[in-house]
Amino acid sequence: MKEQWMVYGKKADFKEIGKRFGIDQVTARIMRNRGVEGDAAMEQYLHGSLKDCPSPSLLKDMDQTVEILVKKLREGKRIRVIGDYDIDGVCASYILVKALRRAGGRVDSDIPDRIRDGYGINIHIIERAAAEGVDTLLTCDNGIAAREQTRYAREKGMTVLITDHHEVPFEDEEDGTGAPVRRELLPEADAVVNPHRKDCPYPFKELCGAAVAFKAAQALYERLGIPREELSPFVEAAGLATVGDVMPLRGENRILVKEALARMRASRIPGLKALMEVCGLKPEQVGSYHLGFVLGPCLNAGGRLDTAKKSLALMLAEEGDEALEAAWELKALNDRRKDMTAKNVDDAIYYIEETGIKKDDVYVVFLPECHESLAGIVAGRIRERYQHPVFVITRAEKGLKGSGRSIPAYPMYERLCACGEYLTAFGGHPMAAGLSLAEENLEPFRRALNESSGLTEPDFAKRLWIDVPMPFSYVTEGLVRELSLLEPFGNGNEKPLFAQKGLTVLKKNLIGKNRNVLKLLLADASGLSVQGILFGEAEEADRRLSAGDRISAAYYPDINEYMGKKSLQMVIQSFQKEE
Repeated sequence: MKEQWMVYGKKADFKEIGKRFGIDQVTARIMRNRGVEGDAAMEQYLHGSLKDCPSPSLLKDMDQTVEILVKKLREGKRIRVIGDYDIDGVCASYILVKALRRAGGRVDSDIPDRIRDGYGINIHIIERAAAEGVDTLLTCDNGIAAREQTRYAREKGMTVLITDHHEVPFEDEEDGTGAPVRRELLPEADAVVNPHRKDCPYPFKELCGAAVAFKAAQALYERLGIPREELSPFVEAAGLATVGDVMPLRGENRILVKEALARMRASRIPGLKALMEVCGLKPEQVGSYHLGFVLGPCLNAGGRLDTAKKSLALMLAEEGDEALEAAWELKALNDRRKDMTAKNVDDAIYYIEETGIKKDDVYVVFLPECHESLAGIVAGRIRERYQHPVFVITRAEKGLKGSGRSIPAYPMYERLCACGEYLTAFGGHPMAAGLSLAEENLEPFRRALNESSGLTEPDFAKRLWIDVPMPFSYVTEGLVRELSLLEPFGNGNEKPLFAQKGLTVLKKNLIGKNRNVLKLLLADASGLSVQGILFGEAEEADRRLSAGDRISAAYYPDINEYMGKKSLQMVIQSFQKEE
Protein backbone atom coordinates (compact mmCIF):
# COMPACT_ATOMS: atom_id res chain seq x y z
CA MET A 1 0.00 0.00 0.00
CA LYS A 2 1.23 3.49 -0.86
CA GLU A 3 2.70 5.43 2.04
CA GLN A 4 0.29 8.06 3.34
CA TRP A 5 1.73 11.54 3.80
CA MET A 6 -0.12 13.56 6.43
CA VAL A 7 0.40 17.28 7.14
CA TYR A 8 0.01 18.63 10.67
CA GLY A 9 -2.97 20.97 10.87
CA LYS A 10 -2.37 22.73 14.19
CA LYS A 11 -3.21 26.42 14.12
CA ALA A 12 -1.58 29.47 15.71
CA ASP A 13 -0.28 32.92 14.74
CA PHE A 14 3.14 31.60 13.72
CA LYS A 15 4.35 34.95 12.42
CA GLU A 16 3.60 36.59 15.78
CA ILE A 17 5.22 33.71 17.73
CA GLY A 18 8.29 34.01 15.53
CA LYS A 19 8.52 37.75 16.16
CA ARG A 20 8.07 37.29 19.93
CA PHE A 21 10.82 34.68 20.28
CA GLY A 22 13.13 35.86 17.48
CA ILE A 23 12.69 32.70 15.42
CA ASP A 24 11.49 31.80 11.93
CA GLN A 25 7.77 31.10 11.66
CA VAL A 26 8.67 27.62 10.37
CA THR A 27 10.40 26.95 13.71
CA ALA A 28 7.34 28.30 15.53
CA ARG A 29 5.10 25.97 13.55
CA ILE A 30 7.23 22.95 14.42
CA MET A 31 7.07 23.76 18.16
CA ARG A 32 3.28 23.97 17.92
CA ASN A 33 3.21 20.65 16.03
CA ARG A 34 5.07 19.09 18.98
CA GLY A 35 2.35 20.21 21.36
CA VAL A 36 4.23 23.18 22.83
CA GLU A 37 1.71 25.90 23.74
CA GLY A 38 1.96 29.18 25.65
CA ASP A 39 4.85 31.55 26.20
CA ALA A 40 6.25 29.78 29.27
CA ALA A 41 6.30 26.37 27.58
CA MET A 42 7.87 27.81 24.42
CA GLU A 43 10.54 29.67 26.40
CA GLN A 44 11.39 26.45 28.27
CA TYR A 45 11.42 24.46 25.02
CA LEU A 46 13.90 26.87 23.44
CA HIS A 47 16.05 27.76 26.45
CA GLY A 48 15.11 25.48 29.37
CA SER A 49 17.76 24.29 31.86
CA LEU A 50 17.86 22.17 35.02
CA LYS A 51 16.80 25.17 37.11
CA ASP A 52 13.42 24.96 35.35
CA CYS A 53 12.82 21.40 36.61
CA PRO A 54 10.53 20.84 39.63
CA SER A 55 11.93 20.22 43.10
CA PRO A 56 12.44 16.53 43.95
CA SER A 57 10.51 17.14 47.18
CA LEU A 58 7.32 17.32 45.10
CA LEU A 59 7.62 13.56 44.53
CA LYS A 60 5.42 11.78 47.04
CA ASP A 61 7.51 10.03 49.75
CA MET A 62 10.78 11.57 48.50
CA ASP A 63 11.48 13.49 51.71
CA GLN A 64 10.59 10.41 53.72
CA THR A 65 12.97 8.29 51.61
CA VAL A 66 15.82 10.75 52.13
CA GLU A 67 15.26 10.94 55.90
CA ILE A 68 15.34 7.13 56.16
CA LEU A 69 18.52 6.98 54.06
CA VAL A 70 20.24 9.67 56.13
CA LYS A 71 19.39 7.73 59.32
CA LYS A 72 20.75 4.49 57.83
CA LEU A 73 23.90 6.27 56.68
CA ARG A 74 24.56 7.67 60.14
CA GLU A 75 23.95 4.28 61.73
CA GLY A 76 26.34 2.58 59.29
CA LYS A 77 23.67 0.16 58.06
CA ARG A 78 24.23 -1.88 54.91
CA ILE A 79 22.17 -0.64 51.96
CA ARG A 80 21.67 -2.63 48.77
CA VAL A 81 20.44 -1.05 45.53
CA ILE A 82 18.26 -3.42 43.46
CA GLY A 83 18.17 -2.39 39.79
CA ASP A 84 16.98 -3.89 36.53
CA TYR A 85 18.84 -5.51 33.65
CA ASP A 86 18.22 -2.83 30.99
CA ILE A 87 19.92 0.51 30.39
CA ASP A 88 17.45 2.38 32.61
CA GLY A 89 17.99 0.03 35.55
CA VAL A 90 21.76 0.07 35.08
CA CYS A 91 21.97 3.89 34.97
CA ALA A 92 19.59 4.21 37.94
CA SER A 93 21.70 1.75 39.94
CA TYR A 94 24.86 3.69 39.04
CA ILE A 95 23.32 6.95 40.27
CA LEU A 96 22.13 5.59 43.60
CA VAL A 97 25.27 3.58 44.36
CA LYS A 98 27.57 6.53 43.58
CA ALA A 99 25.39 9.02 45.48
CA LEU A 100 25.18 6.87 48.60
CA ARG A 101 28.92 6.13 48.54
CA ARG A 102 29.64 9.86 48.22
CA ALA A 103 27.45 10.30 51.31
CA GLY A 104 29.62 7.79 53.18
CA GLY A 105 27.26 4.82 52.92
CA ARG A 106 27.98 1.09 53.09
CA VAL A 107 26.26 0.35 49.79
CA ASP A 108 26.37 -2.31 47.08
CA SER A 109 24.00 -3.49 44.37
CA ASP A 110 22.26 -6.48 42.85
CA ILE A 111 20.58 -6.90 39.48
CA PRO A 112 18.37 -9.88 38.53
CA ASP A 113 19.31 -12.21 35.70
CA ARG A 114 16.91 -11.70 32.78
CA ILE A 115 16.27 -15.41 32.14
CA ARG A 116 16.86 -17.03 35.54
CA ASP A 117 15.21 -14.37 37.73
CA GLY A 118 12.97 -12.38 35.41
CA TYR A 119 12.11 -8.73 35.90
CA GLY A 120 12.55 -6.86 39.17
CA ILE A 121 13.19 -7.67 42.79
CA ASN A 122 12.47 -11.32 43.63
CA ILE A 123 12.54 -13.73 46.54
CA HIS A 124 16.05 -15.05 45.67
CA ILE A 125 17.50 -11.53 45.76
CA ILE A 126 15.81 -10.85 49.11
CA GLU A 127 17.05 -14.10 50.65
CA ARG A 128 20.57 -13.40 49.45
CA ALA A 129 20.45 -9.90 50.94
CA ALA A 130 19.14 -11.17 54.26
CA ALA A 131 21.85 -13.84 54.44
CA GLU A 132 24.51 -11.19 53.83
CA GLY A 133 23.28 -8.87 56.57
CA VAL A 134 21.75 -6.17 54.38
CA ASP A 135 19.55 -3.79 56.38
CA THR A 136 17.91 -1.72 53.64
CA LEU A 137 16.76 -2.53 50.11
CA LEU A 138 16.49 0.44 47.74
CA THR A 139 14.93 -0.40 44.37
CA CYS A 140 15.22 1.59 41.16
CA ASP A 141 13.37 1.12 37.86
CA ASN A 142 11.38 -1.68 39.53
CA GLY A 143 9.44 -2.55 42.67
CA ILE A 144 6.08 -0.86 42.16
CA ALA A 145 4.44 -4.26 41.45
CA ALA A 146 6.48 -6.21 44.03
CA ARG A 147 3.84 -6.43 46.78
CA GLU A 148 4.60 -10.02 47.81
CA GLN A 149 8.38 -9.50 47.63
CA THR A 150 8.18 -6.28 49.67
CA ARG A 151 6.12 -8.01 52.35
CA TYR A 152 8.61 -10.88 52.48
CA ALA A 153 11.60 -8.53 52.86
CA ARG A 154 9.95 -6.62 55.69
CA GLU A 155 9.09 -9.91 57.42
CA LYS A 156 12.84 -10.60 57.25
CA GLY A 157 13.36 -7.36 59.18
CA MET A 158 14.60 -5.24 56.27
CA THR A 159 13.67 -1.67 55.42
CA VAL A 160 12.34 -1.40 51.84
CA LEU A 161 12.43 1.82 49.80
CA ILE A 162 10.89 1.77 46.33
CA THR A 163 11.83 4.16 43.52
CA ASP A 164 10.21 3.34 40.20
CA HIS A 165 8.51 4.92 37.18
CA HIS A 166 6.25 2.14 35.88
CA GLU A 167 2.47 2.28 36.04
CA VAL A 168 1.02 1.47 39.44
CA PRO A 169 -0.96 -1.82 39.51
CA PHE A 170 -4.64 -1.41 40.35
CA GLU A 171 -7.92 -3.22 40.77
CA ASP A 172 -11.40 -1.97 39.97
CA GLU A 173 -13.97 -1.93 42.74
CA GLU A 174 -17.44 -0.48 43.17
CA ASP A 175 -18.26 2.38 45.48
CA GLY A 176 -21.47 2.51 47.55
CA THR A 177 -23.49 3.58 44.49
CA GLY A 178 -22.22 0.79 42.25
CA ALA A 179 -19.93 3.13 40.30
CA PRO A 180 -16.49 1.72 39.43
CA VAL A 181 -13.55 2.93 41.52
CA ARG A 182 -9.92 2.22 40.68
CA ARG A 183 -7.81 1.32 43.73
CA GLU A 184 -4.03 1.44 43.49
CA LEU A 185 -2.15 -1.60 44.78
CA LEU A 186 0.98 -0.04 46.26
CA PRO A 187 3.59 -2.28 47.88
CA GLU A 188 3.67 -1.92 51.67
CA ALA A 189 7.19 -0.47 51.68
CA ASP A 190 8.64 2.09 54.07
CA ALA A 191 8.44 4.62 51.24
CA VAL A 192 7.30 4.48 47.60
CA VAL A 193 8.54 7.12 45.14
CA ASN A 194 6.82 6.97 41.77
CA PRO A 195 5.48 9.95 39.78
CA HIS A 196 2.57 7.77 38.57
CA ARG A 197 1.07 7.49 42.06
CA LYS A 198 -2.31 9.23 41.89
CA ASP A 199 -1.49 11.05 45.14
CA CYS A 200 1.86 12.29 43.80
CA PRO A 201 1.81 16.04 43.03
CA TYR A 202 4.95 15.98 40.87
CA PRO A 203 3.89 17.80 37.67
CA PHE A 204 5.91 15.75 35.14
CA LYS A 205 4.89 12.09 35.07
CA GLU A 206 7.08 10.71 32.28
CA LEU A 207 10.44 10.36 34.04
CA CYS A 208 12.41 7.14 33.47
CA GLY A 209 13.72 5.10 36.39
CA ALA A 210 17.17 6.71 36.24
CA ALA A 211 15.59 10.18 36.24
CA VAL A 212 13.67 9.27 39.42
CA ALA A 213 16.98 8.03 40.88
CA PHE A 214 18.58 11.35 39.86
CA LYS A 215 15.85 13.25 41.73
CA ALA A 216 16.55 11.07 44.79
CA ALA A 217 20.29 11.83 44.55
CA GLN A 218 19.50 15.53 44.18
CA ALA A 219 17.27 15.48 47.27
CA LEU A 220 19.91 13.55 49.26
CA TYR A 221 22.70 15.97 48.29
CA GLU A 222 20.53 18.96 49.20
CA ARG A 223 19.76 17.39 52.58
CA LEU A 224 23.46 16.70 53.30
CA GLY A 225 24.82 19.94 51.85
CA ILE A 226 26.86 18.20 49.12
CA PRO A 227 27.67 20.69 46.30
CA ARG A 228 25.10 20.64 43.50
CA GLU A 229 27.77 20.52 40.80
CA GLU A 230 28.71 17.01 41.96
CA LEU A 231 25.38 15.84 40.46
CA SER A 232 26.80 16.41 36.96
CA PRO A 233 27.65 12.75 36.13
CA PHE A 234 24.18 11.73 37.31
CA VAL A 235 22.68 14.12 34.75
CA GLU A 236 24.68 12.27 32.07
CA ALA A 237 23.38 8.88 33.25
CA ALA A 238 19.76 10.07 33.55
CA GLY A 239 19.83 11.59 30.05
CA LEU A 240 21.37 8.46 28.56
CA ALA A 241 18.69 6.29 30.19
CA THR A 242 15.89 8.63 29.09
CA VAL A 243 16.81 8.07 25.44
CA GLY A 244 17.69 4.40 25.91
CA ASP A 245 14.34 3.67 27.59
CA VAL A 246 12.55 5.51 24.73
CA MET A 247 10.87 8.04 27.01
CA PRO A 248 9.14 10.99 25.34
CA LEU A 249 11.57 13.89 24.81
CA ARG A 250 9.40 16.67 26.09
CA GLY A 251 9.37 18.81 29.20
CA GLU A 252 11.85 17.75 31.87
CA ASN A 253 13.04 14.76 29.82
CA ARG A 254 14.15 16.97 26.95
CA ILE A 255 16.02 19.24 29.38
CA LEU A 256 17.76 16.24 30.99
CA VAL A 257 18.91 14.89 27.62
CA LYS A 258 20.03 18.33 26.40
CA GLU A 259 22.03 18.88 29.60
CA ALA A 260 23.43 15.34 29.47
CA LEU A 261 24.74 15.79 25.93
CA ALA A 262 26.44 19.06 26.91
CA ARG A 263 28.16 17.36 29.86
CA MET A 264 29.26 14.35 27.81
CA ARG A 265 31.63 16.57 25.84
CA ALA A 266 33.81 16.41 28.96
CA SER A 267 32.23 13.39 30.61
CA ARG A 268 32.94 12.73 34.29
CA ILE A 269 32.05 9.04 33.94
CA PRO A 270 35.23 7.10 32.97
CA GLY A 271 33.20 4.12 31.77
CA LEU A 272 31.09 6.27 29.46
CA LYS A 273 34.21 7.98 28.08
CA ALA A 274 35.69 4.53 27.39
CA LEU A 275 32.51 3.34 25.68
CA MET A 276 32.52 6.40 23.41
CA GLU A 277 36.16 5.67 22.57
CA VAL A 278 35.66 2.00 21.64
CA CYS A 279 32.57 2.93 19.58
CA GLY A 280 34.64 5.48 17.62
CA LEU A 281 32.65 8.50 18.84
CA LYS A 282 34.08 11.95 19.45
CA PRO A 283 32.41 13.30 22.62
CA GLU A 284 31.70 16.71 21.06
CA GLN A 285 29.77 15.03 18.22
CA VAL A 286 27.57 12.74 20.34
CA GLY A 287 23.85 13.39 19.90
CA SER A 288 20.62 11.70 20.93
CA TYR A 289 20.96 9.28 17.98
CA HIS A 290 24.23 7.94 19.42
CA LEU A 291 22.68 7.55 22.87
CA GLY A 292 19.81 5.49 21.46
CA PHE A 293 21.54 3.50 18.72
CA VAL A 294 25.24 3.24 19.61
CA LEU A 295 25.97 3.63 23.33
CA GLY A 296 22.61 2.47 24.69
CA PRO A 297 22.60 -0.89 22.88
CA CYS A 298 26.07 -1.67 24.29
CA LEU A 299 24.81 -1.12 27.84
CA ASN A 300 21.72 -3.20 27.07
CA ALA A 301 23.80 -6.02 25.57
CA GLY A 302 25.10 -7.05 29.00
CA GLY A 303 21.61 -7.82 30.29
CA ARG A 304 20.53 -9.43 27.03
CA LEU A 305 23.33 -11.92 26.41
CA ASP A 306 25.29 -12.10 29.69
CA THR A 307 24.64 -10.11 32.86
CA ALA A 308 23.75 -6.46 33.38
CA LYS A 309 26.23 -6.45 36.24
CA LYS A 310 28.93 -6.03 33.56
CA SER A 311 27.18 -2.90 32.31
CA LEU A 312 26.96 -1.51 35.84
CA ALA A 313 30.63 -2.38 36.42
CA LEU A 314 31.50 -0.26 33.37
CA MET A 315 29.51 2.72 34.69
CA LEU A 316 31.12 2.39 38.13
CA ALA A 317 34.68 1.89 36.83
CA GLU A 318 37.14 4.42 38.28
CA GLU A 319 40.30 3.75 36.23
CA GLY A 320 40.84 4.20 32.49
CA ASP A 321 42.24 0.70 31.85
CA GLU A 322 39.48 -0.97 33.86
CA ALA A 323 36.85 1.07 32.01
CA LEU A 324 38.36 0.32 28.58
CA GLU A 325 38.43 -3.41 29.23
CA ALA A 326 34.77 -3.39 30.31
CA ALA A 327 33.80 -1.20 27.33
CA TRP A 328 35.45 -3.51 24.80
CA GLU A 329 33.67 -6.50 26.35
CA LEU A 330 30.27 -4.81 26.10
CA LYS A 331 30.92 -3.67 22.53
CA ALA A 332 31.81 -7.26 21.59
CA LEU A 333 28.59 -8.47 23.20
CA ASN A 334 26.60 -5.88 21.26
CA ASP A 335 28.32 -6.81 17.98
CA ARG A 336 27.31 -10.41 18.65
CA ARG A 337 23.78 -9.26 19.50
CA LYS A 338 23.58 -7.37 16.18
CA ASP A 339 24.64 -10.46 14.22
CA MET A 340 22.10 -12.61 16.06
CA THR A 341 19.38 -10.01 15.49
CA ALA A 342 20.12 -9.80 11.74
CA LYS A 343 19.88 -13.59 11.39
CA ASN A 344 16.64 -13.71 13.38
CA VAL A 345 15.13 -10.91 11.26
CA ASP A 346 16.02 -12.86 8.10
CA ASP A 347 14.48 -16.00 9.61
CA ALA A 348 11.34 -14.08 10.52
CA ILE A 349 10.97 -12.68 6.99
CA TYR A 350 11.38 -16.19 5.56
CA TYR A 351 8.76 -17.52 8.00
CA ILE A 352 6.26 -14.83 7.01
CA GLU A 353 6.81 -15.25 3.28
CA GLU A 354 6.86 -19.06 3.25
CA THR A 355 4.27 -20.19 5.82
CA GLY A 356 1.27 -18.25 4.48
CA ILE A 357 0.85 -15.97 7.51
CA LYS A 358 1.53 -12.92 5.32
CA LYS A 359 -2.22 -12.81 4.69
CA ASP A 360 -2.89 -12.48 8.44
CA ASP A 361 -3.73 -9.19 10.10
CA VAL A 362 -1.51 -10.02 13.07
CA TYR A 363 1.78 -11.85 12.45
CA VAL A 364 2.65 -14.55 14.99
CA VAL A 365 6.18 -15.61 14.06
CA PHE A 366 7.61 -18.73 15.72
CA LEU A 367 11.41 -18.64 15.94
CA PRO A 368 12.28 -21.46 18.38
CA GLU A 369 16.04 -20.72 18.33
CA CYS A 370 15.76 -16.96 18.85
CA HIS A 371 17.26 -15.78 22.14
CA GLU A 372 14.27 -14.62 24.18
CA SER A 373 15.95 -11.29 24.97
CA LEU A 374 16.00 -10.45 21.24
CA ALA A 375 12.36 -11.26 20.46
CA GLY A 376 11.21 -7.67 21.04
CA ILE A 377 13.93 -6.18 18.82
CA VAL A 378 13.08 -8.62 16.02
CA ALA A 379 9.35 -7.91 16.38
CA GLY A 380 10.06 -4.20 16.06
CA ARG A 381 12.08 -4.66 12.88
CA ILE A 382 9.36 -6.84 11.32
CA ARG A 383 6.67 -4.35 12.31
CA GLU A 384 8.62 -1.60 10.56
CA ARG A 385 9.00 -3.70 7.41
CA TYR A 386 5.40 -4.93 7.05
CA GLN A 387 3.37 -2.38 9.06
CA HIS A 388 1.47 -5.18 10.81
CA PRO A 389 1.28 -5.99 14.52
CA VAL A 390 3.90 -8.68 15.22
CA PHE A 391 4.52 -11.24 17.94
CA VAL A 392 7.83 -13.09 17.88
CA ILE A 393 7.57 -16.32 19.87
CA THR A 394 10.56 -18.39 21.00
CA ARG A 395 11.22 -21.42 23.18
CA ALA A 396 11.99 -20.72 26.83
CA GLU A 397 12.94 -22.84 29.82
CA LYS A 398 9.27 -23.63 30.34
CA GLY A 399 7.02 -23.47 27.30
CA LEU A 400 7.13 -20.49 24.94
CA LYS A 401 7.79 -16.80 25.47
CA GLY A 402 7.20 -13.89 23.15
CA SER A 403 7.30 -10.15 22.62
CA GLY A 404 5.00 -8.06 20.48
CA ARG A 405 5.21 -4.68 18.77
CA SER A 406 2.12 -2.94 17.44
CA ILE A 407 0.79 -0.29 15.06
CA PRO A 408 -1.36 2.70 16.13
CA ALA A 409 -4.64 1.06 15.09
CA TYR A 410 -4.08 -2.09 17.19
CA PRO A 411 -4.24 -1.81 21.03
CA MET A 412 -2.02 -4.81 21.71
CA TYR A 413 -2.52 -5.31 25.44
CA GLU A 414 -6.30 -4.97 25.09
CA ARG A 415 -6.35 -7.62 22.34
CA LEU A 416 -4.22 -9.95 24.48
CA CYS A 417 -6.78 -9.64 27.28
CA ALA A 418 -9.41 -10.99 24.87
CA CYS A 419 -7.18 -14.04 24.14
CA GLY A 420 -6.01 -14.58 27.71
CA GLU A 421 -7.35 -18.15 27.84
CA TYR A 422 -4.41 -19.26 25.64
CA LEU A 423 -1.72 -17.56 27.74
CA THR A 424 -0.04 -18.43 31.02
CA ALA A 425 1.11 -14.84 31.58
CA PHE A 426 1.09 -11.55 29.70
CA GLY A 427 1.50 -7.82 30.18
CA GLY A 428 2.16 -4.65 28.25
CA HIS A 429 0.53 -1.56 26.80
CA PRO A 430 -1.06 -0.52 23.46
CA MET A 431 2.18 -0.56 21.43
CA ALA A 432 4.14 -3.44 23.01
CA ALA A 433 3.57 -6.55 25.07
CA GLY A 434 5.20 -9.69 26.45
CA LEU A 435 3.63 -13.08 26.96
CA SER A 436 4.12 -16.75 27.88
CA LEU A 437 2.13 -19.73 26.63
CA ALA A 438 2.18 -23.50 26.19
CA GLU A 439 3.39 -24.69 22.78
CA GLU A 440 0.12 -26.48 22.01
CA ASN A 441 -1.68 -23.12 22.31
CA LEU A 442 0.46 -21.36 19.71
CA GLU A 443 -1.77 -22.01 16.68
CA PRO A 444 -5.07 -21.44 18.55
CA PHE A 445 -3.58 -18.17 19.86
CA ARG A 446 -2.67 -17.07 16.32
CA ARG A 447 -6.17 -17.85 15.05
CA ALA A 448 -7.88 -16.08 17.97
CA LEU A 449 -5.78 -12.93 17.50
CA ASN A 450 -6.64 -12.72 13.84
CA GLU A 451 -10.33 -13.48 14.26
CA SER A 452 -10.66 -10.55 16.68
CA SER A 453 -8.09 -8.16 15.20
CA GLY A 454 -10.59 -5.43 14.22
CA LEU A 455 -8.12 -4.25 11.56
CA THR A 456 -8.91 -3.14 8.02
CA GLU A 457 -6.63 -2.55 5.03
CA PRO A 458 -6.09 1.20 5.62
CA ASP A 459 -4.75 0.43 9.11
CA PHE A 460 -1.65 -1.16 7.56
CA ALA A 461 -0.62 1.95 5.63
CA LYS A 462 2.55 3.64 6.85
CA ARG A 463 1.89 7.27 7.75
CA LEU A 464 4.53 9.94 7.35
CA TRP A 465 3.85 13.21 9.16
CA ILE A 466 4.99 16.38 7.40
CA ASP A 467 5.56 19.47 9.54
CA VAL A 468 5.53 22.06 6.77
CA PRO A 469 5.19 21.82 2.97
CA MET A 470 8.26 23.94 2.21
CA PRO A 471 10.09 24.60 -1.06
CA PHE A 472 13.86 24.15 -1.22
CA SER A 473 14.13 27.85 -2.07
CA TYR A 474 13.04 28.78 1.47
CA VAL A 475 15.91 26.89 3.09
CA THR A 476 18.97 28.86 4.20
CA GLU A 477 22.00 27.99 6.30
CA GLY A 478 20.57 30.26 8.97
CA LEU A 479 17.32 28.27 9.10
CA VAL A 480 19.24 25.00 9.35
CA ARG A 481 21.27 26.36 12.27
CA GLU A 482 18.09 27.63 13.92
CA LEU A 483 16.44 24.21 13.66
CA SER A 484 19.20 22.88 15.93
CA LEU A 485 17.45 24.80 18.75
CA LEU A 486 14.79 22.10 18.58
CA GLU A 487 17.26 19.31 19.41
CA PRO A 488 17.60 16.79 20.94
CA PHE A 489 15.29 14.83 18.67
CA GLY A 490 13.71 11.50 19.51
CA ASN A 491 10.48 9.93 20.70
CA GLY A 492 7.91 12.70 21.25
CA ASN A 493 10.18 15.34 19.70
CA GLU A 494 10.75 13.89 16.27
CA LYS A 495 13.10 15.48 13.80
CA PRO A 496 11.13 17.95 11.64
CA LEU A 497 10.12 16.81 8.19
CA PHE A 498 9.36 19.04 5.21
CA ALA A 499 8.02 18.25 1.74
CA GLN A 500 8.07 19.64 -1.76
CA LYS A 501 6.24 18.52 -4.91
CA GLY A 502 7.18 18.84 -8.54
CA LEU A 503 10.88 18.00 -8.32
CA THR A 504 12.76 16.65 -11.32
CA VAL A 505 15.55 14.11 -10.96
CA LEU A 506 18.49 15.50 -12.96
CA LYS A 507 21.16 13.02 -11.83
CA LYS A 508 21.51 10.04 -9.51
CA ASN A 509 24.53 8.16 -8.24
CA LEU A 510 24.95 5.26 -5.80
CA ILE A 511 27.90 5.82 -3.48
CA GLY A 512 29.49 4.20 -0.45
CA LYS A 513 31.44 0.96 -0.23
CA ASN A 514 28.17 -0.87 0.53
CA ARG A 515 26.25 1.11 -2.10
CA ASN A 516 23.92 2.29 0.66
CA VAL A 517 23.74 6.00 -0.16
CA LEU A 518 21.97 7.54 -3.17
CA LYS A 519 23.05 11.02 -4.26
CA LEU A 520 20.48 12.97 -6.26
CA LEU A 521 20.52 16.26 -8.07
CA LEU A 522 16.99 17.64 -7.92
CA ALA A 523 15.49 20.68 -9.63
CA ASP A 524 12.28 22.50 -8.76
CA ALA A 525 9.87 24.17 -11.23
CA SER A 526 11.88 27.43 -11.18
CA GLY A 527 15.07 25.60 -12.19
CA LEU A 528 16.74 25.80 -8.76
CA SER A 529 18.87 22.67 -8.37
CA VAL A 530 19.78 21.20 -4.98
CA GLN A 531 21.77 18.21 -3.82
CA GLY A 532 19.67 15.45 -2.25
CA ILE A 533 20.96 12.43 -0.36
CA LEU A 534 19.07 9.29 0.61
CA PHE A 535 20.30 6.74 3.16
CA GLY A 536 18.96 3.29 3.88
CA GLU A 537 17.28 1.42 1.02
CA ALA A 538 19.39 3.23 -1.55
CA GLU A 539 19.66 0.43 -4.11
CA GLU A 540 15.89 -0.02 -4.23
CA ALA A 541 15.44 3.75 -4.65
CA ASP A 542 18.05 3.72 -7.43
CA ARG A 543 16.08 1.02 -9.27
CA ARG A 544 12.84 2.98 -8.95
CA LEU A 545 14.22 6.27 -10.20
CA SER A 546 15.43 7.46 -13.59
CA ALA A 547 16.75 10.80 -14.76
CA GLY A 548 13.79 12.96 -15.79
CA ASP A 549 11.38 11.45 -13.24
CA ARG A 550 9.22 13.88 -11.31
CA ILE A 551 8.89 13.23 -7.60
CA SER A 552 7.59 14.60 -4.33
CA ALA A 553 10.19 14.47 -1.57
CA ALA A 554 9.93 14.46 2.22
CA TYR A 555 13.20 15.85 3.54
CA TYR A 556 15.20 17.51 6.30
CA PRO A 557 17.70 20.24 5.35
CA ASP A 558 21.35 19.89 6.31
CA ILE A 559 24.67 21.64 5.72
CA ASN A 560 27.29 19.55 3.94
CA GLU A 561 30.91 20.44 4.66
CA TYR A 562 33.54 19.13 2.22
CA MET A 563 37.12 20.34 1.87
CA GLY A 564 36.33 23.53 3.75
CA LYS A 565 33.29 24.39 1.63
CA LYS A 566 29.72 24.45 2.93
CA SER A 567 26.64 23.76 0.86
CA LEU A 568 22.99 22.99 1.51
CA GLN A 569 21.79 19.44 0.99
CA MET A 570 18.42 17.84 1.56
CA VAL A 571 18.36 14.50 3.39
CA ILE A 572 15.54 12.61 1.68
CA GLN A 573 13.44 10.65 4.17
CA SER A 574 10.97 9.36 1.56
CA PHE A 575 9.79 10.09 -1.97
CA GLN A 576 6.84 9.37 -4.22
CA LYS A 577 6.89 9.33 -8.00
CA GLU A 578 4.42 11.73 -9.61
CA GLU A 579 2.32 10.72 -12.61
